[in-house]
Amino acid sequence: MVRSGEMMRMIVAVLLAAPLMIGAAPDRKTARAVHDRAIVLDTHFDTPANLGRPGWSIMDRHDVAVTGDQVDYPRMVEGGVDGGFFAIYTGQGPRTPEGDRAARDAGLVRAVQIREMVAGHPGVFRLVTTSAEARAAIATGRRFVFMSMENGYPFEADLTLMRTFQRLGVTMMSPVHFRNNDLADSATDKPEWNGLSAKGRAFVAEANRLGIVIDASHSSDLSLRQMIELSKAPIILSHSGVRAIFDHPRNATDADLRLLAAKGGVVQVNAFDGYMVPQPRIAERDAAMKALMTGIDFERMTDADRRKLVAGRKAIDTKWPVPKAKFDDVMKHLLHAIEVAGIDHVGMSGDFDGGGGVDGFNDVSDYPKITAALLARGFSAADVAKVWGGNALRVLDEAQRMAEPGARPAIPLTS
Repeated sequence: MVRSGEMMRMIVAVLLAAPLMIGAAPDRKTARAVHDRAIVLDTHFDTPANLGRPGWSIMDRHDVAVTGDQVDYPRMVEGGVDGGFFAIYTGQGPRTPEGDRAARDAGLVRAVQIREMVAGHPGVFRLVTTSAEARAAIATGRRFVFMSMENGYPFEADLTLMRTFQRLGVTMMSPVHFRNNDLADSATDKPEWNGLSAKGRAFVAEANRLGIVIDASHSSDLSLRQMIELSKAPIILSHSGVRAIFDHPRNATDADLRLLAAKGGVVQVNAFDGYMVPQPRIAERDAAMKALMTGIDFERMTDADRRKLVAGRKAIDTKWPVPKAKFDDVMKHLLHAIEVAGIDHVGMSGDFDGGGGVDGFNDVSDYPKITAALLARGFSAADVAKVWGGNALRVLDEAQRMAEPGARPAIPLTS
């Protein structure tokens, strides 16, 4: 006798072995209607890094092919994107008192910039901290803005700052980024703590107490497993790939996907080119890219600077080409994650404005392509709704439900 769960895995495995677009694809109008009925949520926008750029506005339509910008209000509307988690990203620097203070201040500045973005456009954006508030924003025709933190550097020296950032509106936090810090080992650094440090374990407990979703993207395998084990609430991988498709340390193993799902968590599959397909290292290319990037202050770049940077990258790609991921590669990661973890434990994030984007899927206006591809593979409208926002919002709801009573008040913004 074949159990229903086993039958679903068999069906998905057959679909994965077939060409991407099988059967009769839904017409564009039908697919768009399904897309628009779903809550379309991206769990990792790095767009806040643009908020300090001279003359840059999220209300202007930008061209990804010209300036590299991937998220703005006009294209959110075009792509049917209801909202997302806008990340307070802080690159890891010196683990010193001076470095920690600088990271704290940078995080606070970014949090204020996000709040100012929302306050400056109250008719189109709403800062939210719960799934109910997100739905209320949609009901009033606005895009919802959750706040998250990528890297625990701003609060690694003082975990009471987690409460400070939460009161500013942060609802999701990751402990680490490209390099190890005082909380955890990174997926892309040498082991230091064998997973979480003692302070990293305290981070998990405090996040649970406050009802903050724990984000394990960029964490080492051991860090991820320890967070899954220690956390009372489900956790999330806000922008990751799957290692069975491409063996990269930033991607999750099948075993970890199953462990994540068993505890109610969710993996949000990203579209970062370098995590989707193997790309050989070419010394001359690496040197040229390093020279192009040297001295750039990304957060203060003008549009003219961005155009020059995009043109420089294209020139390097032309001179030293490497394999580039395509939309179908993203779908392979997404479908494999669904096969292994189950439809209730998978979502989608482009990792846009943070390096994400592949051929055929390069900004938020492309999001309906995911819906159409899932429908063409036989997934239902209910399945699509889970992938686009339902699963991630469930994790948020569960984290907040398990919080210590009275631990979640936030500094309000106009509703």
